[in-house]
Amino acid sequence: MASPYRALFAAPGSKGFSAAGFLGRMPLSMMGIGVVTMISQLTGRYGLAGALSATIALSAAVIGPQISRLVDRYGQRRVLRPASLVALAAAAGLLLAAHFSRPDWVLFACAAGIGAVPSLGAMIRARWAAVYGGTPQLHTAYSFESVVDEVCFIFGPIISIALSTSWFPEAGPLLAAGFLAVGVFWLTAQRATEPEPHPRERHGGRTALSSPGLQVLVAAFVATGTIFGSIDVVTVAFAEEQGHKAAASVVLALYAAGSCLAGLVFGLLRLSGAPERRWLLGICAMALSMIPLLLVGNLLFLAVALFVGGLSIAPTMITTMGLIERHVPRANLTEGMTWVSTGLAVGVAIGSSIGGWVIDAAGAEAGYGVPVLSGAVAAAVGFLGYRRLVRPVPQRGGSHEHHTEREERHVA
Repeated sequence: MASPYRALFAAPGSKGFSAAGFLGRMPLSMMGIGVVTMISQLTGRYGLAGALSATIALSAAVIGPQISRLVDRYGQRRVLRPASLVALAAAAGLLLAAHFSRPDWVLFACAAGIGAVPSLGAMIRARWAAVYGGTPQLHTAYSFESVVDEVCFIFGPIISIALSTSWFPEAGPLLAAGFLAVGVFWLTAQRATEPEPHPRERHGGRTALSSPGLQVLVAAFVATGTIFGSIDVVTVAFAEEQGHKAAASVVLALYAAGSCLAGLVFGLLRLSGAPERRWLLGICAMALSMIPLLLVGNLLFLAVALFVGGLSIAPTMITTMGLIERHVPRANLTEGMTWVSTGLAVGVAIGSSIGGWVIDAAGAEAGYGVPVLSGAVAAAVGFLGYRRLVRPVPQRGGSHEHHTEREERHVA
């Protein structure tokens, strides 16, 4: 590991909470695809499987920011443990209901309960912000976490699908639930690095989403999530049309690998200049990298195009996390980070649905028009909302102690 990344873990407790966060994040990439695999094997109903996966994603999009808001107010330990117990109970209910062929409404009720899974990525980034806030190391920490996210998305689906297809149908979701339990309870046992809670009265009960800058970031990442969701569905369909459906997992892994590589390199850089400009450049790069997909003719070309397209993802996500810290009060930091994840989740659900509809109507190659259009929408949101991002942010109660010179001049 390069020196800047090694230096991150000189901080006491950083290795422990990072490892716990890795385990606790694995369900994010394993649960949805695991439920799809389980239900399709037990019932053969792909429509039901997809609907249950979408229910989990949308439920998490609704519940997740509320859980994170409670975390900001009362602390990680007091909120994450009961929320995770609700999610684990719902997951157990779903596995039992599927195994014993209970009515569909029972499956959907349990799937909605799984949405109480907390956003562990936001919790870990909040801990890094508490350790390295206002220092260059925070950029490296956010870069490392983006790489961890990509590693989860490379290996999580592979593990979940392999277990459910080679062992028993419920194995993938069951392991995901196990990762969640171990990750959350291990993380919350580490009290020394837990960020200080900020009770409601200290910041007036304002939601993080009241920040105009955060509104722009969330809107852009709804469009970005649409890119991701449509690419997943369309790539599987395209590989099937090419007669190599199993190759879809390898192609999508290369997409994540491109992002992982770029995130590692980006974390080693010491960048100057306005982060808002870098963010807009990253959004535009993502949009432009989708255009070659319209010319895809075979799996090899697709693999190269997606690997190149993945290079802009992690740097843009890393810059986004830094912007959240600038635009959201410290008392709402975890909630603010979760709202971006929520935007992505909503976008993924939209992209999967639209991508599937286009495939049914016009074929897989036409389906790649969805990520191209979604990229254009993301870029348009970035340009239209750029003024909100560069607007000086006044110092607010509970905000970070470290501010940029521009913010200090504005306060003065």
